[in-house]
Order: sequence, then C-alpha cells, then structure tokens
Amino acid sequence: MKKIEAVVRHFKLEDVKNALTDQGIHGMTVAEVRGFGRQKGHTEMYRGTEYAVDFVPKVKVEVVCSDANLNTVIETILKTAQTGQIGDGKIFVTNLEESIRIRTGEKGEEAL
Repeated sequence: MKKIEAVVRHFKLEDVKNALTDQGIHGMTVAEVRGFGRQKGHTEMYRGTEYAVDFVPKVKVEVVCSDANLNTVIETILKTAQTGQIGDGKIFVTNLEESIRIRTGEKGEEAL
C-alpha cells in the first residue's frame, strides 16, 4: 500500500476530487495547509501598507491506495492539478506499513 500526499492549489481541489472519484478512488483526506517552496510567498498591500505573505495557502490531499492503483492516482492528480505556473504544488509518495478499519478490524488492503 502507498500513501500519496498532494499539495495543490485551492481552486484545483474539486477537480482533483472529481477526477479521482471517476477513476474509482473514493477515500481521501483533505486539510488546508500553508507553506512555500521556490515560490517563496509574495507581497500584498493592505490599507496602504505593504506586507509579506511568506506562507502561501494550499490544500493537502491524502490518498491511501494499493500498489496497483499508485500510477493511476499520481497521473490523475498531475493532469488535474497542473496549471503550468510556479506554485502548482508537489506530490509525495510513501510506503504504508499497515491500515486497519476501526469499525470492523479489517487489515491491509481490505481496510481501504
């Protein structure tokens, strides 16, 4: 099993969710996050005063899938979240040791 964490733009969240659902991926966790990479934030004006926004707001989508579905999930996120601009986000993939469904006690891929 794999855990995919994708940090994407806010306005791309609905597109990513719908595309993953269309591909048969139904479970995901979403959290609002803030951070920066090469983009390094930006400056804004508020009431005539300029201030730096160091941490850019993004959305983190977490998906756990079987090894067989890994490429489908990655390709779907890449196609739907990409705008071609700096700040499109990142995808991180990690190995997942175990998953357990609390309600039934099912383990491994059966718990997905």
